[in-house]
Amino acid sequence: MLPCYARPPSITSQPLVTRLALLVAATFFMEFLDGSILTTALPKMAAAMGVHAIDLNIGVSIYALTLSIFILPGAWLVDRLGARVVFTSAIVLFTLSSALCGFSQTPAFFVFGRALQGVGGALMVPVGRLVVLRTTPKSGLLRATALLTWPALAAPLIGPPLGGYLTDAWSWRAIFFVNLPLGLIGALLASAWTPSLEKGPARPFDSVGFTLAALALGAALLGLDEISGAGGAAAALALIVLAAVAAWAFARHVARVAHPLVHLRPFQQATFRLSLTGGAAARTFIAGMPFLLPLMFQLGMGYDALSAGLTVTPLFVGNLVIKPFTTPILRQWGFRRVLIVNAGLQAATMFGCAALAPGSPPLAVAALLVISGASRSMHFTALGTLPFSDTPPEDMNMANLIYSASFQAAFAFGVGVAAALLKIGALVTSPPLGEFRFAFVALGVLMLLAMLNHARLAADAGLSVTRREPA
Repeated sequence: MLPCYARPPSITSQPLVTRLALLVAATFFMEFLDGSILTTALPKMAAAMGVHAIDLNIGVSIYALTLSIFILPGAWLVDRLGARVVFTSAIVLFTLSSALCGFSQTPAFFVFGRALQGVGGALMVPVGRLVVLRTTPKSGLLRATALLTWPALAAPLIGPPLGGYLTDAWSWRAIFFVNLPLGLIGALLASAWTPSLEKGPARPFDSVGFTLAALALGAALLGLDEISGAGGAAAALALIVLAAVAAWAFARHVARVAHPLVHLRPFQQATFRLSLTGGAAARTFIAGMPFLLPLMFQLGMGYDALSAGLTVTPLFVGNLVIKPFTTPILRQWGFRRVLIVNAGLQAATMFGCAALAPGSPPLAVAALLVISGASRSMHFTALGTLPFSDTPPEDMNMANLIYSASFQAAFAFGVGVAAALLKIGALVTSPPLGEFRFAFVALGVLMLLAMLNHARLAADAGLSVTRREPA
């Protein structure tokens, strides 16, 4: 018997599907707002806690890491409790943990609150996204993806200047309290609107698989943190080796047990396999940009928090401006060409950011960031759609679970990689801009390597979702 998420959906009317998609989009908005609003406030948070700003990068990345880890048992929980209970409870947990972050006095308590936020986010967005995926035909997948992501793109546009304003005018603690009214309204709507999908069969939870996955992801992130923090090379190497061993053990485990945490059948589809592996690498490198830019403008160029937030805003303006043109461009040129071109644009804009200086013309900076944001948005939309283009319905849940986990892990490691590159750059270059230039150049080179993976896609990859519906 197939689990609940592989059965026909219990809602079929388009208004109900649209309403649910908008609710999921609202949770995306809250999640993205929380991520984009934080980076601008890091210098003042660090000063209040008596540490360096780079020392709080673990608070940024631990959130995405717990997101990626706790996505994995989400399908099992939906089977046991139902989509409505899991979705609503996750919004409540996300909101309450936001308040904990706002009350934190030490880095350790802040990291704890961020980790709890990640757990809530892990069970919030993917469950809603899955229901939307299961109610949307292949021909409507591009449109559904756009509907889900458009409101979320507005959050990064609002987040940096809002974070800068709240930090300068009030306190860095205020950036976490903005989630409270959003979360309350979201929980009430989730309870009222989320369909009561039929629960799946009772099956044992794969605790061994979950432990191995958590160990692999956690050790890898801590290894990066050792590079960027006070740890040494030996500790970082030991953690990375531990992560590799745990990942190997996890792959062997899921291939052997009767009820694995995840199964790897979606990887049999070339579009899923290539877009996920190359996509995870590309997301990792692209995710370093919103982390590095506000820090560079504040620590490297002397901007205050609000000015840094406003300067970064064009990056997210580009996200929004390109959105109406994304579907027509993908239909015209196909996924392979779009991914290759946008990977090249991302590398070029990373090199451009490395060339910025305090005297750079504001219009030139804005144009650079708009181009970067536009190519970033199109890249993410393509990578968010292509993995599901050839996935059969019976594998859709597992494909969504694997995709969601890799998506969040890429953002966690993006911050970790960027922070590690800053640490290395500080050792081989001169402050205050040398380490940032080193990090941007290194990310650009890595992005060019990710582009090579996109070139392995078939020319007609994703044709099932780019083909126009009959009139």
